[in-house]
Amino acid sequence: MKFKYTLFIATLVLSSCSNDFLELYPETSLNENIYYQSDDEFVLLVNASYIPLRDLGKNDHWRISEVKSDNMTYRPTAYTTQTLIDDFVFTSSSSPHENFWSLSYTGIYYCNTAITAIETLDYSWESQSLKNRSLGEVYFLRAMYYFNLVRQFGGIPLVTSNITGSEAVDVKRSTEEETYNLIISDLNTAINHLTNMGSTGENGRVNLGASQALLAKVHLTLHNYSEAAGFLEDVIQSGNFGLLENYADVFDPTQKDYYETLFSIQYSESTAESSNRFIFFNAPPTSKGEITNLPNITLNSGTSIQPEEELINAFELGDARLSVSIGLWTGPDIVGNTINSYYCAKYKGPQTATLDWSGDNFPVLRYSDVLLMYAEVLNEQGKTSEAIPFIQKVRSRANLFNDISGLSQDSIRQLIEKERQIEFCFENQRWYDLLRTGKGVEVLSAQGKGIQEYHLLAPIPGKQVLINNLEQNPGY
Repeated sequence: MKFKYTLFIATLVLSSCSNDFLELYPETSLNENIYYQSDDEFVLLVNASYIPLRDLGKNDHWRISEVKSDNMTYRPTAYTTQTLIDDFVFTSSSSPHENFWSLSYTGIYYCNTAITAIETLDYSWESQSLKNRSLGEVYFLRAMYYFNLVRQFGGIPLVTSNITGSEAVDVKRSTEEETYNLIISDLNTAINHLTNMGSTGENGRVNLGASQALLAKVHLTLHNYSEAAGFLEDVIQSGNFGLLENYADVFDPTQKDYYETLFSIQYSESTAESSNRFIFFNAPPTSKGEITNLPNITLNSGTSIQPEEELINAFELGDARLSVSIGLWTGPDIVGNTINSYYCAKYKGPQTATLDWSGDNFPVLRYSDVLLMYAEVLNEQGKTSEAIPFIQKVRSRANLFNDISGLSQDSIRQLIEKERQIEFCFENQRWYDLLRTGKGVEVLSAQGKGIQEYHLLAPIPGKQVLINNLEQNPGY
């Protein structure tokens, strides 16, 4: 018997059985009149839920997290969207915020579609383990979309089943507490399913450790330290993850990491749609092909995204992460004067593509994050001496061996904050860490940015306020 389920036309990944899932992206359009007749066809439906995450990672999430933090800044010759964000003069018409909102809800739509299909259609799966994996994936992804939305905008409309445009008007903003309750519920559901997925795991897909680590991060954000500790201990004690010997190996596009990296956004050089351009908007605009290795690709003339001086100065002498994270290029500027220009060096140019198609994966959750989160929750519970070895593991990998034992709780708190800024620079972590620790206004004001308290929440996109009659955040 065939089972029909309605789906909007979507670009889907056609890989369901490879251990290199999402490393290659042959794509097609899936017609909305699709019949689900096999496990693999349901897997294709699940795969759609990943794609908006990939699109978000290319541009918009970077702009409203890294650029908005004290890690990066724009040095333009003209006022641009990026500088509006960097200088905190954006409004409800900000296109990066609008794109971020729309892509996130597109991802939520795909997750809801898959959840409804898998849970309600009269279909008998050949592999119950694959069904569990599939449900674990979409519940995790829906939680992550909502987690990023609530950290950007505060309370948001919660949609857990697909609705029509006319029905959407009646869905108003939920509170932050209600949003976090759904996120926690979704992640617990994901964990329950992924615990029972057997050997169906594939590189690049959501896994049990990623779900436990993300739920820990949610609890850490809410300052639920004991709850966070339990999930972090599960990841650490599983033995499935660890630190790579060399920090640089985490960012090697020729040997993609699935040991330290619990979850990452997958990119490939195979097509323009599946690739990213990180190196091309990070390279100094007059460096031509010296950094990208593709002199035929024109860089953004006159606009340079650069690491902030405060970030560069935060690295200790001898820190092995500095040269991996931040490069220095010397050459002529647009008028021919020789300049020294720092740039984000974590992401690399194409290895095989002759166009601006890079295949670096973008890390979302790494094992070093698990270690530093665990150190933080221990320290915040007054277990400072127990926290120190987990910090030292991260520092030792960076060739920093000075003794940090005996430091006070507050000193360890400050050290963890600095370690997180350095370890995860250019990975969309810093802005959320500033929010979580309540230091956003203090740190960015000291840097000379025009941040006000209301900027800690982004504006609800003006189109959404108008079309769906949503309440705008204060200040906008």
